[in-house]
Amino acid sequence: MKRKMMAAILAASMMVMTVTGCGDNRKVADDANQAESTETADSAETESSEAETEASEEATEDATEAETEDASADASEEATEEATDVDTEGKEYIIGISQFAEHGSLDNCREGFLQGLANEGIVEGENLTVHFQNAQADTGTASQISDAFVADGVDLICGIATPSAMSAYNSALGTTVPVIYSAVSDPVAAELANEDGTPVGNITGTSDALAVTEQLEMIRKMLPDAKKIGILYTTSETNSESTIAQYKEHAADYGFEIVDSGINTLADLDMAAADLVTKVDCINNLTDNTVVSGLQTVLSYANEQKIPVFGSEVEQVKVGCVAAMGLDYVKLGVQTGEMAAKVLKGEKQASEMPFEVINEPSLYVNTAAAEGIEMQLDEELVSTAAEVFDSIAAN
Repeated sequence: MKRKMMAAILAASMMVMTVTGCGDNRKVADDANQAESTETADSAETESSEAETEASEEATEDATEAETEDASADASEEATEEATDVDTEGKEYIIGISQFAEHGSLDNCREGFLQGLANEGIVEGENLTVHFQNAQADTGTASQISDAFVADGVDLICGIATPSAMSAYNSALGTTVPVIYSAVSDPVAAELANEDGTPVGNITGTSDALAVTEQLEMIRKMLPDAKKIGILYTTSETNSESTIAQYKEHAADYGFEIVDSGINTLADLDMAAADLVTKVDCINNLTDNTVVSGLQTVLSYANEQKIPVFGSEVEQVKVGCVAAMGLDYVKLGVQTGEMAAKVLKGEKQASEMPFEVINEPSLYVNTAAAEGIEMQLDEELVSTAAEVFDSIAAN
């Protein structure tokens, strides 16, 4: 019995221990689960924090890069603007001017050309070096001059008068040297421009196309009874031939006949002038460079015959022609210089600029020249002149 009681007590004790052990195990398990949950939460929180930090760092880095790019762009733009300013303000230009002959109208054209450049901030002696050559009315010399300019690498060639313009264009073919011309009466006939006025190449400029009908009308008013007008010209000057064609086309409308006489060189002028003045009622002088160079020879023979010589521009009137419906070559030169400035500055290409024309002739009269041949001038007509000269300037 005692033995049975002891066994029962022992069994009861084992059950108590078992129950107690299960509770401890649950507690341990709960503690482990709780620790694991806490660790998981801490890990998630850490990962979230790291992600936020990484995102923040990336955003900061992107913003920094963007600011750097903006700053670089601004700096680059500023540097470009500064470089542009330097290019515009600090540029030094070298040009060559080839003038075909030495006489007043072409000299005025050159003077106006430099003035036109100066109007646009390109000033000789400051940011402009000018190489000037005169061909002395010789086409071979004109070619040599323009060849030398191209060889020297000038930034631009200005050809004053048709032969110099044609020589400059031929010399510059195949190069990047632009050519600007002035005092070219007929750029189309000289094959420097197309029929619509656009350039045939890297060349443009201004035309001194004569006011043919206005000149014929003026001569008719001054010489009501005249029938024949004499014109001397150089056969090698394309512009002279095309101008004479215009005079012949319109002469009959004013009751005139044109008597022309061609020469090859200046040496031919004396004999041609002496002969022509005996056949006509007056002489009408063109802008033919060779004839203008020998204008005093023409005036001398005409004065002997007491017949008037009409000029084509103001300088010819100053030195002894009675009158002209002509151009102001200084203004023509200014217009040419302003065109050249656009090319030098890179604002335009010569190849994209049609040639320009001054088409507003003015009346110029020399009363002393009229008195010298005992010619009566219409006072009313003289009163409309842009300029009247009462003396003959030395040539």
